Amino acid sequence: MLLSLVLHTYSMRYALPAAVMMGTAPTYVLAWGAWRLLSAVLPARFYREVDDRLYTIYQSMVLFFFENYTGVQVIIYGDLPKTKENVIYLSNHQCTVDWIIADMLAIRQNALGHVRYVLKDGLKWLPLYGWYFSQHGGVYVKRSAKFNEKEMREKLRAQTKAETPMYLVIFPEGTRYNPEIPKVIADSQSFAEKEGLAVLKHVLTPRVKATHVAIDTMKDYLDAVYDVTVAYEGTVDHKGQRKLAPSMTEFLCKECPRVHIFIDRIELKDIPEEQMYMRRWLHERFEIKDKLLIEFYDAKDSKRRNKFPGKSVHSKLSLKKTLPSLLFLGGLTASMLLTESGRKLYVKTWIYGTLIGCLWVSIKP
Repeated sequence: MLLSLVLHTYSMRYALPAAVMMGTAPTYVLAWGAWRLLSAVLPARFYREVDDRLYTIYQSMVLFFFENYTGVQVIIYGDLPKTKENVIYLSNHQCTVDWIIADMLAIRQNALGHVRYVLKDGLKWLPLYGWYFSQHGGVYVKRSAKFNEKEMREKLRAQTKAETPMYLVIFPEGTRYNPEIPKVIADSQSFAEKEGLAVLKHVLTPRVKATHVAIDTMKDYLDAVYDVTVAYEGTVDHKGQRKLAPSMTEFLCKECPRVHIFIDRIELKDIPEEQMYMRRWLHERFEIKDKLLIEFYDAKDSKRRNKFPGKSVHSKLSLKKTLPSLLFLGGLTASMLLTESGRKLYVKTWIYGTLIGCLWVSIKP
């Protein structure tokens, strides 16, 4: 009985956040869809500005759960500017929470609405979200030989032509680093060795295509590139071996006490333009990441473990940044569900919104 109660309490830790975040999705899509229709006859910049504000509302609600609710300590190292910029955000990739880390940094620059992602193609089929991410400026890409460079360039050119603020998030490894799938790590290391590149321990060999297309297409529009290295504390077992980084569920269950984020702001002039040379540059950046993570996980001096070198700031997110969005979206959704007509509209939004979204992304990238 006691064990059952403990397990139930544990499950509730993520059930409430998940219910609110997923439950408010139809309300959000309805609000966005209404604005999309109303703005059809207005200049594109009006649509974009309100869309960015709407996105800020939803994502700040998400951050309420991932920061304020969990109580996680966010520790920032390096040079994160206080003001918003047009940037490409390059990061190591180890779990689904990595997407939230980009939001954590963006909100601290008042640029949360500007976050857009380069996503793997399969995610476009997510109910409601897949379609919306595409509409918000996200770019879906296929891996390796199926990568469509022309398609990505056209979408990014359209964004820059419209002067869309860009906080473009890219994970160059192409897939997550997972210690429980050693074959992926071994294949990545084997490829690096074959290509005469340094073999990496805590990150995978990065792929350059999406990064090169993004930088090359937007080089006259960008202010900088943010090279971000993320480490989740508590992801080492009793033998000192690296464990799987926390899933969103585990993170919401407060299983990660601290997140360490190292930011290196890089000027565009310091990045080679040709793909061949950019590939070498990108690998060198991941060598730096690997050294930071080796220090974090494997430092011989135990006092140097679980932190990156250099000065750090414990950055706490104010409730003023997140709670109003939670109350607004939660209240709007609750109001809809209190009436029979509202409930019908809610259900229809889930069903028809998903069907229309899937049809849209299957026709238009």
